[in-house]
Amino acid sequence: MSTETTTTLLSAEEVAAMLGVSERTLWRLLSAGKFPEPVRFGRSTRWRPADVKDWIDRGCPVGG
Repeated sequence: MSTETTTTLLSAEEVAAMLGVSERTLWRLLSAGKFPEPVRFGRSTRWRPADVKDWIDRGCPVGG
């Protein structure tokens, strides 16, 4: 018997909307190493909702 869980991955547009920032700002945070790494497959880039939520729950840490 298999237990399968389905996780919907979030696009850059969806993540930016969740954070209330532009997609450009999201990409800048990612490039600077200040945002969780996405899942990449082919030409598609998506984020796990749990990773984004954890980052938010930790207070959106962007300091270095």
